Amino acid sequence: MKTSNNPPSSTSPEQAALNRRSFLRSAGLGATALGLLPMACSTGKQPAQSTAGKPPIQGFERTQEAGTAKKWTPVSDRKVRVGIVGYGLCKFGAEFGFQNHPNVEIVAVSDLFPDRCEQLAKACRCTKTYPSLEELVKDDRIEAVFIATDAPSHAKQAILALKHGKHVASAVPAVFGSLEEADQLYEAVKTSGKKYMMFETSCFHEDLYAMRQIYNAGGLGKLVYSEGEYYHYMDDPLPSYKEWRVGLPPQYYPTHSNAYYIGVTGGSFTEVSCLGMPSIVEQLKPANNRYKNPFGSEIAMFRTSEGGSSRMAVSWDTPGDHGERGRIRGQRGSFYGKYEGLEKVLPDLVRPALPPGVDAGGHGGSHGRLTDEFITAILQDRQPLVDISMALNMTVSGIVAHQSAMRNGETLKIPQYKILS
Repeated sequence: MKTSNNPPSSTSPEQAALNRRSFLRSAGLGATALGLLPMACSTGKQPAQSTAGKPPIQGFERTQEAGTAKKWTPVSDRKVRVGIVGYGLCKFGAEFGFQNHPNVEIVAVSDLFPDRCEQLAKACRCTKTYPSLEELVKDDRIEAVFIATDAPSHAKQAILALKHGKHVASAVPAVFGSLEEADQLYEAVKTSGKKYMMFETSCFHEDLYAMRQIYNAGGLGKLVYSEGEYYHYMDDPLPSYKEWRVGLPPQYYPTHSNAYYIGVTGGSFTEVSCLGMPSIVEQLKPANNRYKNPFGSEIAMFRTSEGGSSRMAVSWDTPGDHGERGRIRGQRGSFYGKYEGLEKVLPDLVRPALPPGVDAGGHGGSHGRLTDEFITAILQDRQPLVDISMALNMTVSGIVAHQSAMRNGETLKIPQYKILS
């Protein structure tokens, strides 16, 4: 990316790097905002260790927190009693730092596999375990449940927890390929009166957080164009419960990219034309996967609720550069790595501070912030950032996009989910 802040050609490489880092700090943004560091599926500050001599899975590398001068301020001294379910490939049950949050008590954990359940309990410093979510939600001590299980189970499990009077946080996506389940989940949240939050990591990336702050302050105006990309090369199927990842339609996992419009504006996509390309990867050939999905890449063109256009790409079969990123152009300004526009005074672009003991974690330092947002929303009795409407608007648009791709790009209308008060 070219900017007017590039050092002159006579500057030494070392000084050029120093100047660039200084510029990023002055703009309130670090290297992750420009896609210079890979997004992660793990927490911590050191690179993820390889397994059996193999390199880390793409997207599982660990990133560094850029730091913040802000100080976290508690809104209550109460502890929310939480149950955690799921400790599979990404170890997500413990990766978002619930066990370290000063306003959380981990009451119980669960995983269908006894060894994983034991590991999750140890990671969360919890002694109570249940063999399944169905048993865990019966525990009246638990106020909130974090669902970190296989994607096809998210909606059903969230609905079950809501029916048992629990607040729910879920890993992405909110629903998996089913418009009917989307409606059922929306109604379950609406009827229960409980908080629901999808843990979409892109929403707390440095760049997207800055975009949202500037948009809400009026510095972008209506967005004319936006784009998001989620690239993750998966020629070798990743381990997954009942092999749900094998042949996964790309747009069934759309939230990391779709957040670069919906997570910025709080708006939605109203219609879509999506094109897929047949894959040369064996697992992505229709005869080799349960979804009869032929596509390793699906590129969607959406109409937005503001009347603009948005290109959202998800790809499993393109080797090379990978991660989650986006850019936006509005009537009053644009953002790609930095803001350029008509607004002269910008709002605070530094991400929220983290509670003491809670790491920023993976996916660009989003994990700890997602947990803090969910817990704080419960304590303040307000809707969390990625509430049920935003979660479904991000997710369902991808389901319809895949339908469009299977119909050779036919333009299709997308169901809309209104914000709950």
